[in-house]
Amino acid sequence: MRITYDAEVDVLRIIFSNKLIEESDEDKPGIILDYDQDGNIVGIEILDASKRMENPRSLEYAVVK
Repeated sequence: MRITYDAEVDVLRIIFSNKLIEESDEDKPGIILDYDQDGNIVGIEILDASKRMENPRSLEYAVVK
């Protein structure tokens, strides 16, 4: 999994897989889901990220057993 934030365009992207994106769908306004050829979600884009979360540059990561 890879997470990137582009402050210039204010987009946060979460990438789950390196598979090719076959289709993208704006599930809710400003939330874009990317799908592979089998219909699996391979990524999520959050537009206007700084307006939707406290700090898109901050990352907290936890592994739960």
